[in-house]
Amino acid sequence: MNLNTVQVFEKKIAEFFGAPYAVAFDSCTHGIEACLYLTKEKTITVPKRTYISIPFLAKKMNISLEWKDENWQDYYYLTEKIIDAAVLWKSKSFINDTFMSLSFQYQKHLSLGRGGAVLCSNKSEYESLKKLSYDGRLPNIPWRKQDIMSFGLHYYMTPETAQMGLDKLDKAINDIPKKWSVIDWPDLTLMKVFNDLDD
Repeated sequence: MNLNTVQVFEKKIAEFFGAPYAVAFDSCTHGIEACLYLTKEKTITVPKRTYISIPFLAKKMNISLEWKDENWQDYYYLTEKIIDAAVLWKSKSFINDTFMSLSFQYQKHLSLGRGGAVLCSNKSEYESLKKLSYDGRLPNIPWRKQDIMSFGLHYYMTPETAQMGLDKLDKAINDIPKKWSVIDWPDLTLMKVFNDLDD
């Protein structure tokens, strides 16, 4: 087992969702964060009912947070290009020219305890996100032997998690996924922690 295991997992996930590429991350939220960094977004628009880590990104990245009332299903847009697809599990569902961030957290259909992936449209996006996920470096080359030229985040998926994903993937493909509803999440705008994040 090595970093090639992660690349095999990425290819299998991309193939299932019908995306040209997938980049594995240690969580869906970290995948979204990397996409926001890459696209240099200044604002995210977040449904009032979603997972709490998503609006926290606004404070963490010093960008504007706008709330929206949305009865979303399977996924929602944070920006024109970035999609939170944490609960999506559907073959050939990739939306071209977007970044779709998936979750493999323990409650999700492909349950790996923790992990995620970002689906993307081209090799350039793949390479940029891969470097961001992996401390600015390229995989399978010792970092001490690289002249690292770009900023990176320490958000990569481990080979052990990727292998678990490969082991569980066939069953996940054949099983019927849970259908999530917005009422599975509370209204985050009612929580005190978000009082200072509103515009």
